[in-house]
Amino acid sequence: MNRPIRKVGIALMCCYLALFVKLNLLQVVQAPALSSRPDNSRKATRDFNEARGDIVTADGKVVAHSVETKGQFRYQRTYPAGDLYAHIGGSFSFTFGSDGVEHEYSDELSGHTAAFQIKGFTNPFVENSNVGTVALTVRSDVQQAAKDALGTRKGSVVVIDPRTGEILAMWSFPSFDPNAISTNDQKKARDARTFMNALPDKPQLSRAYRERFFPGSTFKVVTASAGLMSGKVTETQPTYPRLSAFTPPLTTKSISNFGSETCGGTLFDLLKVSCNSAFAQMGSLTIGPGPMVERAQAFGFNEAPPIDLPQAAASLFPSDYGKRLRAGPNPGDADVFENTPLLAQASIGQGDVSATPLEMALVASAIANGGSIMRPHVMSEIRDSNGGVVEHFQDSVWQQAITAETATTMRTAMEGVVSGGTATGLAIPGFEVGGKTGTAQLGTTPAKSHAWIIGFAGDPGKASRVAVAVIVEGQEGASEQTGGKVAAPIARRVLQVALAAH
Repeated sequence: MNRPIRKVGIALMCCYLALFVKLNLLQVVQAPALSSRPDNSRKATRDFNEARGDIVTADGKVVAHSVETKGQFRYQRTYPAGDLYAHIGGSFSFTFGSDGVEHEYSDELSGHTAAFQIKGFTNPFVENSNVGTVALTVRSDVQQAAKDALGTRKGSVVVIDPRTGEILAMWSFPSFDPNAISTNDQKKARDARTFMNALPDKPQLSRAYRERFFPGSTFKVVTASAGLMSGKVTETQPTYPRLSAFTPPLTTKSISNFGSETCGGTLFDLLKVSCNSAFAQMGSLTIGPGPMVERAQAFGFNEAPPIDLPQAAASLFPSDYGKRLRAGPNPGDADVFENTPLLAQASIGQGDVSATPLEMALVASAIANGGSIMRPHVMSEIRDSNGGVVEHFQDSVWQQAITAETATTMRTAMEGVVSGGTATGLAIPGFEVGGKTGTAQLGTTPAKSHAWIIGFAGDPGKASRVAVAVIVEGQEGASEQTGGKVAAPIARRVLQVALAAH
């Protein structure tokens, strides 16, 4: 072979190699990014001209289903229950894309995962497409109970099995009908989306896991747990003085108890009456910033929960308290930092603390489950067209919030809040129930506040089967009783249904 021919051969080999590399980059490396580009209509067109599996509840109710049409596309997604599961199941729109389970498990629903493709190869004579059914952990009876109990009040209800992390219900009001934006009539879909976007209450926003609120006194469960874990707080020590208000170091602004009531004492008594002055002192001077930040983060603050739904918001607890200035004012007190007044506010769930209802349900779950927070999830299993299980959700621990010993103490303390404190409205005869109310003042005139309650319930002497968080937004007044009067009856009703069904 002469030299010129050899050069041409080498050049051709380089061209083939470059082409091979480019094809692999496009088809393998860059394929996911190209497929998800907003201007790529090919995937969307394919999805609406192919079959798509159902989404169903744990008790067999259809959340989402595809029907054949004679319009632009062969299939259209429908949602028989309207707004009931909108923030969980999501929507599937040619115009606006997908959300919720429709988004998170899109490949499984359309049968485009490796497992479904392999089954298609091994069953070449099956006429129907092998698409996936997503079976949820959510129960229709518990979800309906949450909707009915909350009514037309703005807020959220989250119900979890603390032993597994299964979401049994997650309802927010206002909600929306996903059929309106999932229609194949693109003009109607755009008009519906424009209308909903103009509403001030943002019905498409799931307030349960995408919106943060001041947690108020429900956060005292975290503060009390931090005190126990630090070794500086026990059931009997310290005894906090009876005060109507506490003024942290470095400020003249005091933290008052509701209605300027006087309270003090040891941990269980403080939690029963939700004593602001004592818990502010506990967090800022007894525990200190380091252990408080560590424990808040162990409960899941400052990190988005790994729920299998898109765009979950992270709950926030401030972590920067500036420089150490001096030793505490009394022997045994924590050191004083530049932002010690901020820590005092944060310790009672005010100031720069914010949490989703999902996060506060996980806080209650940690107490109910021996200190472990299980990974929250809405998918139970994926089934193929023949009903065979392709994938089952594997339960796992997300956070070890506290030790089992601390959880036992906190469980007893929260049961005391139900038997003789601010959460008596949560009591259910025949069951062991623990809870903590909360009232997050909004600083408005006239006074308004978010009414909270978190809790758990189960059979006597056994592990709790259900944990719950309820927030009712913008209620009149600012009394600590607000959570007990407004939120507790909602939580109680939902717990009763969940205990009977689950």
